[in-house]
This record gives sequence, C-alpha cells and structure tokens, in this order.
Amino acid sequence: MRRSLFAASAAMAAVVLVTGGSASAGATGDGARVAEQAEGAEGAEGVEAGAGAGARTGMAEADLAHHGHASLWEGRIAVWLESGNSGPAEVSDATVRLTFSVPLAGDAELPSVCLRGGDRVVLCRTGRLRASVGASGIPLDLKLAGSPAEAVVGVATAWSGGTADPNRGNDDHTVLVPATGDGYIF
Repeated sequence: MRRSLFAASAAMAAVVLVTGGSASAGATGDGARVAEQAEGAEGAEGVEAGAGAGARTGMAEADLAHHGHASLWEGRIAVWLESGNSGPAEVSDATVRLTFSVPLAGDAELPSVCLRGGDRVVLCRTGRLRASVGASGIPLDLKLAGSPAEAVVGVATAWSGGTADPNRGNDDHTVLVPATGDGYIF
C-alpha cells in the first residue's frame, strides 16, 4: 500500500503544465534559448520526478528551489523570483515557468532573461546554479490587461538543465495575490 501511494505521488509530481501555442514564436537571442529549453522540457519532466530519479535514469541529481514574493496593485503585478540549487550536482541553466490567472498587457516589458510563452505565461532562464551557493534573483514588474481584485501566480520548473530533481515540492508553487500592494511570499 505504501509503495503504491509513493508511486501515485511520483506520478502526480510528473504532471507538467502545458500551455497552448509555441513559446518560441517570434523569439530571438536568449529568448529563443529559453523557449527551446522549455519546449524540450515537456517530455523530460516525467523522468525527473520522484526520489532517486537520477539513479534510475543515469542523470545527475540537483535540488532546484524557487522562492520569492508577489505584489498586485492598480493593474500591475510585481514578482521577485529567486532560484537556487541545494545540489549535489550543478545546473548549467534552468527555465522557470510563471503562469498568471489574468492576461498580461500586450506591451509588458520583461527582463532580458525572460520571454512571453502566451498571454498568461512568462518563461525565465535562471542561469548557472551552483550546488549550495546562494540564489539568483529575477525581478518582474508587469502590467496586466485589466485591474483585477486578485491574481493567482504559478511558479514551476519547466526545464532543469538535464538534471533529475527528486524534491519537486520546493520548486512548484501557487500563490494567491490580492490587490493590496502587499508582498505575498512563496
């Protein structure tokens, strides 16, 4: 019974949010690389979930984690995203998918390491994540298509740099952000 519960938990952790359309449409430079990583990740996520995945697949293991805070006010949403790696392996680069419950404005500016993956999706490169060495931060200040009373932000690893991550619980978050201007931590 315990083994079947573990298998069911591992299978649930392997579910990947797939968004409509191609993330690489119109992407150039670093943005194209982010899109390629995210598109290549969709098939790889299933082998990454579950304890000891690296041993079963021959992949190096790294424990990615994403944390930060989000604020919503007057039709703007700000997200501070920090990505880190507890190891043991180093990650040369990873991609984080941020999903929003409300559409982003068409002219929303993104940091150079991020690109749009749809009207409610942003994909960001983390850059190199050394094992047990501080987190890298990405600030996002985005205009929304309206002025909602609240928004839900989803944060998840879309691609983990070819490493297996046995602890997916610390890199997959959903946070409700009321339009109070306060920071809500994830």
